Amino acid sequence: MKLHIYNSSLQTPLHLHLLLPPESMAAVTQASVAVFRPCASRTRFLTGSSGKLNREFSVKPANTYSSGSFKVEAKKGEWLPGLASPGYLDGSLPGDNGFDPLGLAEDPENLKWFVQAELVNGRWAMLGVAGMLLPEVFTSMGILNVPKWYDAGKSEYFASSSTLFVIEFILFHYVEIRRWQDIKNPGSVNQDPIFKNYSLPPNEVGYPGGIFNPLNFAPTAEAKEKELANGRLAMLAFLGFIVQHNVTGKGPFDNLLQHLSDPWHNTIVQTMSGN
Repeated sequence: MKLHIYNSSLQTPLHLHLLLPPESMAAVTQASVAVFRPCASRTRFLTGSSGKLNREFSVKPANTYSSGSFKVEAKKGEWLPGLASPGYLDGSLPGDNGFDPLGLAEDPENLKWFVQAELVNGRWAMLGVAGMLLPEVFTSMGILNVPKWYDAGKSEYFASSSTLFVIEFILFHYVEIRRWQDIKNPGSVNQDPIFKNYSLPPNEVGYPGGIFNPLNFAPTAEAKEKELANGRLAMLAFLGFIVQHNVTGKGPFDNLLQHLSDPWHNTIVQTMSGN
């Protein structure tokens, strides 16, 4: 066997001849497990002499080999490295990182409820953040002319604010009762109670499909994971918008423009210090 090795430090090729017995050569050819190891005989090179760098390589032939298959799975991330996840959070749920420091979801019934509660609150948060941010951006660009989200309640509508609150309460109460019934008895509310001709196909709880999924997205594990991640981010963003307005009296886009106008002085540090 003859090997040609190029060493970048010497800018010259090194030629290496290996003599192997026929049986070893056959084993190397069949199993393809030759292992080359450089040795440490580099004295002449390290002392600056002009001699070529010498390297020795050993070939370890495999006497026997076997074929098989195995599966490698990465450990699911934990919310705090080194902290063991509770036994009831085994990573089978989308977005499950073992976060339950108070043990609220230890009861299986509570866990089912919290899973659906997080899902629906994340969806509302995504809609809410978009409804708070986009009108502010488009109004600043001159595309729309609508009040900021924190002034939306000051506008005059077709009815008084108290009347709208009662109507909203009744409608949302009906929707939430139906959702609660679906969690307790999956599929029990797929048919409209009044208009019997309207019904949803069999579905997973929390993912009704039908008219609620016009683009026919499949609720894959990856899609569920992404939706939960974005929903959690949106809930934090919503909280951030509220705190930001209470401190600065402005919306997120106005605060961003103010910061970009003078990044070194318009920061959270100056705002919190009152400068």
